[in-house]
Amino acid sequence: MHHVSRTDQIRIFLLLRLQHWLPAPSVRAGRQALVLGVMSAAVGLSCMEWISRHWLGASAPWFMPPMGASAVLLFMLPVSPMAQPWAVIGGNVLSALIGVFIHQCLGDVGWGAALAAAMAITAMCALRCLHPPGGAFALMAAQGGGPAHELGYEFALAQVGLNSMALVLMALLLNNLAGRRYPHRPSPAPTSTHHTSDPLPSQRVGVQAQDLDAALASFGELLDIERDDLEDIVSRANLQAQRRQWASVCCDDIMSRDVVTVSATCSVEEVWIRLSRHKVKALPVVNESQQLVGIVSLHDFFLSPTDRALRKIVPGRLVSEIMTTSVMAVSPDQPIADLVPAFSDGGLHHMPVVDAERRVVGMVTQSDLVAALFHLTAVSAC
Repeated sequence: MHHVSRTDQIRIFLLLRLQHWLPAPSVRAGRQALVLGVMSAAVGLSCMEWISRHWLGASAPWFMPPMGASAVLLFMLPVSPMAQPWAVIGGNVLSALIGVFIHQCLGDVGWGAALAAAMAITAMCALRCLHPPGGAFALMAAQGGGPAHELGYEFALAQVGLNSMALVLMALLLNNLAGRRYPHRPSPAPTSTHHTSDPLPSQRVGVQAQDLDAALASFGELLDIERDDLEDIVSRANLQAQRRQWASVCCDDIMSRDVVTVSATCSVEEVWIRLSRHKVKALPVVNESQQLVGIVSLHDFFLSPTDRALRKIVPGRLVSEIMTTSVMAVSPDQPIADLVPAFSDGGLHHMPVVDAERRVVGMVTQSDLVAALFHLTAVSAC
């Protein structure tokens, strides 16, 4: 029998006890995002140093270490609630003010710094500007000595405030130049095309807002993510799962191929006759090469979205006068999952299918999509 030494036994015991502290696998950003974040942090801190030094002068504490921690959030995690402008400026300045206040009241006592940090955290949570480097500024102001104590509140309002504002300005510039939206705003939620209070079709089943609220509350602790961002992640994950599940079914499999089209020079009365004859609600408008240039639907015959009166069908009036020129189209090899958002929440009823030269080769309707999804669901259930 192999003998395990006492040292190996201790090592195994420590590994088993501490393995939950080891870094867990996580979703990593792309290499480009990492490089841009690192470069932006270097440029941002350099510019902040230059601005602060020339504004405050060489005798002032113009380059403070906690700003390095702020740079990590601003340039590597710009979507974090703790990296938003109010969190950075408000959290840092508020914490520094509290640190100065504690020092002036208590002097250089050991537990004063701990009290300052605790009060700073409480204040940042209350004012919704939680920013981790703020705790460092509270300690720096309460027990840092030197210029922090000599300048007092000027240290918090001028030095800390200027450093924070300069770094936020650099984050605004560099993040947006790199294509990252900052300050971060959740993706705008789609609105109902019917202008009613009903939830969108995609929000009536599956994970809903109250489910996310309950899930976040179940953790019983502060999470570094907004509910709106989590909702966006869940929505994108569901769409990705649908694409994977239905990847084998494309628009070419479900589209109508014998498509009735009209030209832009066709008369309005002729279009009305074709819509009635074929019992359809929209017709693609094509040029001489059968390329898509617009679409004309029943809605285009009304005077306005709120007026039920039909346009007067004047003899000789052309389709080009009433058609919609901004048309969403898909390709034959596009997965049908890509159509779900436009048909469910976007309010579309028809989607022209075009080839690489934008020639109309088919038409997909809501009925086609519903039939296909019903068939796929029935097959998967068997």
